[in-house]
Amino acid sequence: MPAAKTTTKTKTATKTPTKTATKKKAAATEANPLQAPFFDALGERNGEVDLPKAIFDEKPNVPVMHQAYLRQMANARQGTASTKTRATVHGGGAKPYRQKGTGRARHGSIREPSMKGGAVVFGPHPRSYAHDMPKQMRRLALRSALSQKAIDRQIRVIESFVFDEPKTKQAADLMEAIGFDNSILVVLPAPNVVVSRSFENLAGAKTILARNMNIRDLFTHTYLLLSKDCLELLEENFSPREKSHQ
Repeated sequence: MPAAKTTTKTKTATKTPTKTATKKKAAATEANPLQAPFFDALGERNGEVDLPKAIFDEKPNVPVMHQAYLRQMANARQGTASTKTRATVHGGGAKPYRQKGTGRARHGSIREPSMKGGAVVFGPHPRSYAHDMPKQMRRLALRSALSQKAIDRQIRVIESFVFDEPKTKQAADLMEAIGFDNSILVVLPAPNVVVSRSFENLAGAKTILARNMNIRDLFTHTYLLLSKDCLELLEENFSPREKSHQ
Protein backbone atom coordinates (compact mmCIF):
# COMPACT_ATOMS: atom_id res chain seq x y z
CA MET A 1 0.00 0.00 0.00
CA PRO A 2 1.33 3.46 -0.73
CA ALA A 3 2.48 5.49 2.26
CA ALA A 4 0.05 8.07 3.50
CA LYS A 5 1.04 11.65 2.90
CA THR A 6 1.17 13.98 5.87
CA THR A 7 0.51 17.63 5.44
CA THR A 8 1.70 20.24 7.95
CA LYS A 9 0.15 23.63 8.35
CA THR A 10 2.44 26.54 9.22
CA LYS A 11 1.05 29.29 11.36
CA THR A 12 2.17 32.80 10.57
CA ALA A 13 2.59 35.04 13.59
CA THR A 14 0.81 38.33 13.32
CA LYS A 15 3.17 41.25 13.95
CA THR A 16 2.24 44.68 15.19
CA PRO A 17 4.97 46.93 13.86
CA THR A 18 3.29 50.06 15.07
CA LYS A 19 3.23 49.05 18.75
CA THR A 20 6.75 47.60 18.65
CA ALA A 21 8.19 50.70 17.05
CA THR A 22 6.44 52.87 19.60
CA LYS A 23 7.84 50.84 22.52
CA LYS A 24 11.37 50.92 21.10
CA LYS A 25 11.16 54.64 20.54
CA ALA A 26 9.92 55.23 24.10
CA ALA A 27 12.68 53.02 25.52
CA ALA A 28 15.33 54.86 23.50
CA THR A 29 14.03 58.21 24.72
CA GLU A 30 14.01 57.03 28.34
CA ALA A 31 17.53 55.61 28.09
CA ASN A 32 19.07 58.64 26.40
CA PRO A 33 21.83 59.74 28.82
CA LEU A 34 22.06 63.21 27.29
CA GLN A 35 18.60 64.13 28.53
CA ALA A 36 17.98 64.88 32.20
CA PRO A 37 14.74 65.62 34.06
CA PHE A 38 14.09 69.36 34.26
CA PHE A 39 12.33 70.97 37.23
CA ASP A 40 11.14 74.47 37.98
CA ALA A 41 12.02 76.42 41.12
CA LEU A 42 9.19 74.74 43.08
CA GLY A 43 10.23 71.20 42.19
CA GLU A 44 7.61 70.50 39.52
CA ARG A 45 8.84 68.58 36.51
CA ASN A 46 8.82 70.41 33.19
CA GLY A 47 10.02 67.77 30.78
CA GLU A 48 13.62 67.11 29.80
CA VAL A 49 16.69 69.23 29.19
CA ASP A 50 19.56 68.41 26.83
CA LEU A 51 22.95 68.00 28.50
CA PRO A 52 26.06 69.31 26.68
CA LYS A 53 27.48 66.54 24.56
CA ALA A 54 31.07 67.76 25.07
CA ILE A 55 30.80 67.09 28.82
CA PHE A 56 28.27 64.30 29.34
CA ASP A 57 29.00 62.12 26.29
CA GLU A 58 32.50 61.04 27.32
CA LYS A 59 33.28 57.33 27.50
CA PRO A 60 34.00 56.75 31.22
CA ASN A 61 37.72 56.16 31.77
CA VAL A 62 38.00 54.24 35.05
CA PRO A 63 41.83 54.31 35.42
CA VAL A 64 41.96 58.09 34.93
CA MET A 65 39.11 58.62 37.40
CA HIS A 66 40.92 56.44 39.94
CA GLN A 67 44.16 58.35 39.47
CA ALA A 68 42.40 61.70 39.84
CA TYR A 69 40.66 60.55 43.03
CA LEU A 70 43.93 59.34 44.58
CA ARG A 71 45.59 62.61 43.60
CA GLN A 72 42.89 64.71 45.26
CA MET A 73 42.98 62.62 48.44
CA ALA A 74 46.79 62.79 48.57
CA ASN A 75 46.87 66.54 47.97
CA ALA A 76 44.45 67.02 50.88
CA ARG A 77 46.97 65.53 53.32
CA GLN A 78 48.85 68.14 55.35
CA GLY A 79 52.01 66.12 55.93
CA THR A 80 52.86 68.02 59.14
CA ALA A 81 53.52 65.00 61.39
CA SER A 82 56.96 65.33 62.99
CA THR A 83 59.11 63.48 65.53
CA LYS A 84 62.49 64.28 67.08
CA THR A 85 65.74 62.51 66.32
CA ARG A 86 68.72 62.20 68.69
CA ALA A 87 70.05 65.44 67.27
CA THR A 88 66.93 67.42 68.22
CA VAL A 89 66.05 65.93 71.63
CA HIS A 90 66.86 68.34 74.46
CA GLY A 91 69.57 67.34 76.96
CA GLY A 92 71.76 64.26 77.00
CA GLY A 93 75.13 65.94 76.99
CA ALA A 94 76.51 63.83 79.86
CA LYS A 95 76.54 60.08 80.39
CA PRO A 96 73.49 59.31 82.60
CA TYR A 97 75.38 56.95 84.91
CA ARG A 98 78.67 55.10 85.05
CA GLN A 99 79.49 52.32 82.65
CA LYS A 100 79.90 49.46 85.12
CA GLY A 101 78.78 48.47 88.56
CA THR A 102 75.15 49.55 88.46
CA GLY A 103 73.70 46.31 87.16
CA ARG A 104 71.83 48.14 84.42
CA ALA A 105 72.33 48.33 80.69
CA ARG A 106 75.06 50.57 79.36
CA HIS A 107 73.84 53.95 78.11
CA GLY A 108 75.74 56.93 76.84
CA SER A 109 72.92 59.49 76.52
CA ILE A 110 69.33 60.06 77.60
CA ARG A 111 68.60 60.97 73.96
CA GLU A 112 68.73 57.33 72.94
CA PRO A 113 65.48 55.88 71.52
CA SER A 114 65.43 53.20 74.24
CA MET A 115 65.33 55.84 76.99
CA LYS A 116 62.13 57.44 78.25
CA GLY A 117 61.71 60.81 76.55
CA GLY A 118 64.37 59.95 74.00
CA ALA A 119 64.37 60.09 70.22
CA VAL A 120 62.02 58.22 67.85
CA VAL A 121 63.46 55.72 65.39
CA PHE A 122 62.27 56.14 61.77
CA GLY A 123 59.50 58.51 62.85
CA PRO A 124 57.51 60.73 60.48
CA HIS A 125 58.83 64.12 59.41
CA PRO A 126 57.14 66.97 57.51
CA ARG A 127 56.75 66.09 53.85
CA SER A 128 54.53 66.76 50.85
CA TYR A 129 52.13 64.10 49.62
CA ALA A 130 51.17 66.09 46.52
CA HIS A 131 50.68 64.21 43.26
CA ASP A 132 50.98 65.85 39.88
CA MET A 133 48.54 65.20 37.06
CA PRO A 134 48.15 66.95 33.69
CA LYS A 135 45.20 69.31 33.39
CA GLN A 136 43.77 67.47 30.40
CA MET A 137 43.73 64.21 32.37
CA ARG A 138 42.00 65.93 35.29
CA ARG A 139 39.36 67.28 32.93
CA LEU A 140 38.96 63.85 31.35
CA ALA A 141 38.37 62.36 34.80
CA LEU A 142 35.65 64.92 35.54
CA ARG A 143 33.95 64.38 32.18
CA SER A 144 34.09 60.62 32.74
CA ALA A 145 32.48 60.92 36.17
CA LEU A 146 29.80 63.30 34.89
CA SER A 147 29.08 61.02 31.94
CA GLN A 148 28.72 58.06 34.28
CA LYS A 149 26.22 60.05 36.33
CA ALA A 150 24.28 60.72 33.13
CA ILE A 151 24.36 57.04 32.16
CA ASP A 152 23.07 56.07 35.62
CA ARG A 153 20.26 58.67 35.32
CA GLN A 154 21.44 60.45 38.48
CA ILE A 155 21.40 64.03 37.14
CA ARG A 156 18.59 66.51 37.72
CA VAL A 157 18.46 70.08 36.38
CA ILE A 158 16.56 72.88 38.09
CA GLU A 159 15.64 76.19 36.52
CA SER A 160 16.75 78.30 39.51
CA PHE A 161 16.67 78.50 43.30
CA VAL A 162 14.25 80.98 44.85
CA PHE A 163 15.04 81.36 48.55
CA ASP A 164 14.15 84.69 50.14
CA GLU A 165 16.04 83.75 53.31
CA PRO A 166 17.95 80.71 54.55
CA LYS A 167 15.33 78.03 55.23
CA THR A 168 16.33 74.41 55.75
CA LYS A 169 12.70 73.29 55.58
CA GLN A 170 12.25 74.94 52.20
CA ALA A 171 15.33 73.14 50.87
CA ALA A 172 14.09 69.83 52.32
CA ASP A 173 10.67 70.30 50.71
CA LEU A 174 12.35 71.01 47.36
CA MET A 175 14.41 67.81 47.63
CA GLU A 176 11.29 65.81 48.49
CA ALA A 177 9.36 67.30 45.58
CA ILE A 178 12.10 66.38 43.12
CA GLY A 179 12.26 62.86 44.56
CA PHE A 180 15.79 62.37 45.86
CA ASP A 181 16.36 59.28 48.01
CA ASN A 182 20.10 59.56 48.63
CA SER A 183 22.94 62.07 48.98
CA ILE A 184 22.84 65.17 46.76
CA LEU A 185 25.50 67.47 45.32
CA VAL A 186 23.95 70.86 44.58
CA VAL A 187 25.90 72.77 41.91
CA LEU A 188 25.53 76.56 41.75
CA PRO A 189 26.74 78.91 38.98
CA ALA A 190 27.84 81.63 41.44
CA PRO A 191 28.19 82.02 45.22
CA ASN A 192 24.83 82.28 46.95
CA VAL A 193 24.89 82.45 50.74
CA VAL A 194 21.12 82.03 51.11
CA VAL A 195 21.02 78.81 49.08
CA SER A 196 24.19 77.43 50.69
CA ARG A 197 22.92 78.01 54.21
CA SER A 198 19.56 76.46 53.31
CA PHE A 199 21.23 73.18 52.31
CA GLU A 200 24.10 73.03 54.80
CA ASN A 201 22.02 71.47 57.61
CA LEU A 202 20.57 68.75 55.39
CA ALA A 203 22.19 65.38 55.93
CA GLY A 204 23.82 64.13 52.73
CA ALA A 205 23.54 67.46 50.89
CA LYS A 206 26.41 69.69 49.83
CA THR A 207 26.63 72.83 47.71
CA ILE A 208 29.49 73.55 45.35
CA LEU A 209 30.28 75.99 42.56
CA ALA A 210 30.37 74.73 38.99
CA ARG A 211 33.95 75.91 38.50
CA ASN A 212 35.00 73.95 41.64
CA MET A 213 33.62 70.62 40.46
CA ASN A 214 35.88 67.81 41.68
CA ILE A 215 36.09 64.05 41.43
CA ARG A 216 35.77 63.36 45.17
CA ASP A 217 32.41 65.12 45.55
CA LEU A 218 31.11 63.32 42.47
CA PHE A 219 32.12 59.97 43.95
CA THR A 220 30.74 60.63 47.44
CA HIS A 221 27.30 61.93 46.38
CA THR A 222 24.75 59.86 44.49
CA TYR A 223 22.68 62.55 42.78
CA LEU A 224 23.69 65.73 41.01
CA LEU A 225 21.35 68.73 41.10
CA LEU A 226 22.50 71.28 38.54
CA SER A 227 21.23 74.80 38.18
CA LYS A 228 20.44 75.36 34.51
CA ASP A 229 23.06 78.11 34.25
CA CYS A 230 25.74 75.61 35.31
CA LEU A 231 25.51 73.67 32.06
CA GLU A 232 27.17 76.43 30.07
CA LEU A 233 29.84 76.93 32.76
CA LEU A 234 30.70 73.23 32.83
CA GLU A 235 31.04 73.20 29.06
CA GLU A 236 33.21 76.29 29.16
CA ASN A 237 35.55 75.07 31.92
CA PHE A 238 35.88 71.33 31.29
CA SER A 239 35.46 70.78 27.55
CA PRO A 240 38.30 68.90 25.82
CA ARG A 241 40.93 71.07 24.22
CA GLU A 242 40.64 71.23 20.46
CA LYS A 243 43.68 70.01 18.56
CA SER A 244 45.24 72.66 16.37
CA HIS A 245 45.99 71.52 12.82
CA GLN A 246 49.19 72.95 11.43
